[in-house]
Amino acid sequence: MRRADRLFQIIQALRRARQPVTADQLAAELETSKRTIYRDIADLMGQRVPVRGEAGIGYVLDAGFDLPPLMLTPDEIEAAVLGAQWVARRADPALAKAAEDLIAKIAASVPERLRPYVLEPVSGAPPAWKAVPDALDMPMLRTQIRNGRKIAMSYRDEQGRESQRKVWPITIGYHDTVRLLIAWCELRNDFRHFRTDRIVTTEFLEERYPERPAVLRSKWRQSLEKMHAAKC
Repeated sequence: MRRADRLFQIIQALRRARQPVTADQLAAELETSKRTIYRDIADLMGQRVPVRGEAGIGYVLDAGFDLPPLMLTPDEIEAAVLGAQWVARRADPALAKAAEDLIAKIAASVPERLRPYVLEPVSGAPPAWKAVPDALDMPMLRTQIRNGRKIAMSYRDEQGRESQRKVWPITIGYHDTVRLLIAWCELRNDFRHFRTDRIVTTEFLEERYPERPAVLRSKWRQSLEKMHAAKC
């Protein structure tokens, strides 16, 4: 690996990490020696890249640092285009259009030599089956999740029984033909998954729920892991 590429990969590794990254971890990921990592980190610091390190703990990249836009590798372009293709074929119309716009922006912004990775990718998302239409405003739902606000709704289950719910929406699950609203349900006092096509009426409330959406998403994932472990 060229030195310039290695320095770039070190920055990328630090950017995506939530905890300090050790020299051992960086050396293993980049398939090089710790001595080389120490030298590269010193070079980055010399170039005023805001890397901080502490012996025995690891390195972190200060918040706010960024590279010039769209300095993407071919694999990163393939990953971005593949993900955008999947969203464009399965998400609600507003998000699907945003995914198509993203692909167009990547194609217009990358150097000419990398454009085939966008326009003629070797990976592709399969076509989606015809999706069941959503019964609520999906862009508004995403806004409600970002703001941590509650939703009052009438929901019809698979047997056709209707119930009134007040929920704390935390994320949306996308499947081939249906979408799921994952939320904390005040009626059941637990996490529940609601098919968006079975929501009869919706009222987007101004009332905030007491925990941040990210915290609730973490608790939801933990609950899924416990359910999976109990079944094994």
